[in-house]
Amino acid sequence: MPAETAPQDRIWMAFPSGRYTLGDTAAEQHAARSTWAAVANAAVDFEPVTMVVAPGGEDVAREYLDPRVELRTAELDDAWMRDIGPTFVLDDGDGGGDAGGRPRLGAVDWVFNGWGAQDWACWDHDAKIGATVGAWSGAGVVRSPLVNEGGGIHVDGEGTVLVTETVQLDPERNPGATKAEVEVELARTIGATKVIWLPRGLARDAQRFGTRGHVDIVAAIPSPGTLLVHSQQNPAHPDFGITRDIIAFLAGTTDAKDRKWTIIEVPAPETLMDEEGPVDYSYINHLVLNGGVLACSFDDPMDAKAAGILAEAYPGRRVVSVDARELFARGGGIHCITQQQPSVPRERPRP
Repeated sequence: MPAETAPQDRIWMAFPSGRYTLGDTAAEQHAARSTWAAVANAAVDFEPVTMVVAPGGEDVAREYLDPRVELRTAELDDAWMRDIGPTFVLDDGDGGGDAGGRPRLGAVDWVFNGWGAQDWACWDHDAKIGATVGAWSGAGVVRSPLVNEGGGIHVDGEGTVLVTETVQLDPERNPGATKAEVEVELARTIGATKVIWLPRGLARDAQRFGTRGHVDIVAAIPSPGTLLVHSQQNPAHPDFGITRDIIAFLAGTTDAKDRKWTIIEVPAPETLMDEEGPVDYSYINHLVLNGGVLACSFDDPMDAKAAGILAEAYPGRRVVSVDARELFARGGGIHCITQQQPSVPRERPRP
């Protein structure tokens, strides 16, 4: 699996079509559609974007989306493409490559079961989106028996992958699975040679409507050997102790090339609460694009500082902030609703 900073062909998304993500009232539905569209319309300035829309929803989607955003139609339950879509990979040519010896694009189709068979989730249609998007992309679909989501992994493109024990070892996802068994499957599917097992995710993400600990609001790898890590700096928030423990844990680990990490703490927003309780607002949940970064903003005093940290971590890329409060109110952020498709190199990589 290439790093998210590798060249990309396009971004895949899904448009809200129903259930809690869309909302019940006209105001809630407009807010959801506007926010998903804001992400797509910002991303398409950097590279192509394809939006999957439920049948019959094309006209509504077009009212919100930039004309440059391509539409594809498929049945959907929800709209979190990072989790329901495939994880794209490239082979290194050792498997033969294509007729010209170039690497081939693959699409790992994880088993999706509603973030661990949650009682509020529905996934009959979403469980098929990984294979559908993989086929549309022209990739070879790599089927995996592992229940996993794209938000549950983060890689450096050199064999390192970050995961959390509470996701991949979740008894409602992979009952009885061991770390060794998960690591074998991650090696087979995404080429992982070093799996770093964070003990958990953020506090709110462990609650009823959370994912049980996705890593993509906790830590990201902007370049080999460097970590961006969510840092809650207010002792009044339950993530204060959690993020201190995670940072200390990561400081004691190394990557696939045995390098100790340079850890960059990314302060959490100053906002601590919403109407549901302590928030899990995180700037870690950003999307890297060709020449750009889409950053979450929260109408918070920390927004500008976080954007500056991201700009330094991704030199040469323009940081664009999108208000992500409506996304987080529904359970995720910008990274959660997007999935990048890497470009296939023109030549086989050199050793």
